[in-house]
Amino acid sequence: MQPRAPTAATTGDSTEALEEARRAAERCTRCDLYRDATHLVFGEGSPQADVVLVGEQPGDKEDLSAHPFVGPAGQLLDRSLEEAGVDRQRCYVTNAVKHFKFSHKGKRRIHAKPNIGEVRACAWWLATELRLIQPRLVVAMGATALFSLLGKDAKVTRDRGQILSSETGLPILVTIHPSALLRAWDRAGAKQDRDRFVDDLRKVTNYLR
Repeated sequence: MQPRAPTAATTGDSTEALEEARRAAERCTRCDLYRDATHLVFGEGSPQADVVLVGEQPGDKEDLSAHPFVGPAGQLLDRSLEEAGVDRQRCYVTNAVKHFKFSHKGKRRIHAKPNIGEVRACAWWLATELRLIQPRLVVAMGATALFSLLGKDAKVTRDRGQILSSETGLPILVTIHPSALLRAWDRAGAKQDRDRFVDDLRKVTNYLR
C-alpha cells in the first residue's frame, strides 16, 4: 500500500502537514528509484512561501545530505536569486523527482535523467507540496520540472520566460535549470546565458509586487 499524503485540512497546519508528507514520502515505493538512492530529498523552505522553485531531481550532493539544491547548481541558483532581487526566504525549493537517479562511471555517480514513468509517479508528491503551500507563483526550472507541472505540451525552448497556467490555476514561470549553465560555463556566450537566467528570475519579483 502506498503512503497517504496529508492535507492542510486534516492537520490544520501547513508546517505540520509538510513534515507529515515528508515522512510519508520516505516510505514511498511508487517507482524503483528509492532502491539505490541514499536518501529521499524532499522540498525545503517556508510553508507560507510565495514562490516554489521546482528542479528536476536531487544530485549527488543532495542525495548524500538529504537537502535540495546544496550542490553547485543550488549555489548558482542562490546567487542568481540574489542578483534578481528575489528574497530567498520567500521561496520553497523542491524537485519533480525526490530520489537521485544515476549511473556509475568508475567510483563516480553520474546523473541520469528520470523517465516519464518516474516523473509521473513522483508528481503526486510535488502536487502535495503545492497543495499545502499554495504559493502565488511556481518556477519550473528545466524540461523535467515543466513536464511534471504542465505535461508534454509545454516546452522550455518555446515558452521560456512566459508565465503559463496549470490545470489547477497555479501560474508557472518557465525557465532553464541552473545546471544547464554549469555545463556551458566556459562556452562562448556563457555570461549572456546566465544574465538571461537572472532576467527570468526577475519576473518573480515583478509578479509578486
